[in-house]
Amino acid sequence: QVQLVESGGGLVQAGGSLRLSCAASGSIFSIDTMGWYRQAPGKQRELVAVFTTSGSSTNYGGSVKGRFTIARDNAKNTVYLQMNSLKPADTAVYYCNALIKEIIGGVITNGRSYWGQGTQVTVSS
Repeated sequence: QVQLVESGGGLVQAGGSLRLSCAASGSIFSIDTMGWYRQAPGKQRELVAVFTTSGSSTNYGGSVKGRFTIARDNAKNTVYLQMNSLKPADTAVYYCNALIKEIIGGVITNGRSYWGQGTQVTVSS
């Protein structure tokens, strides 16, 4: 079984910075995509930043471009989200997501989407 564990959320003033981490563990064969989404109260979950196609490229949500940076440590199956110049509008629960192929009993499974438990980011004005 695969788990995604997030850390690094918290309360910060506008203009400040936070760094989120998400570590994947379990019977992992490969990670095809891995990244971050967020959901604010009363709003739909939206893309923040993601590594696509086995880490060969990145995709950012329009509202965070130039302020947020996603990074990846393949050896640790971990992604990071460096968030700078934070705004109150960035307040949300941030979720890690990964599309992972597992190896179970010597058999490689199809890719399956996993979500972390979420970490709260609150930006005060």
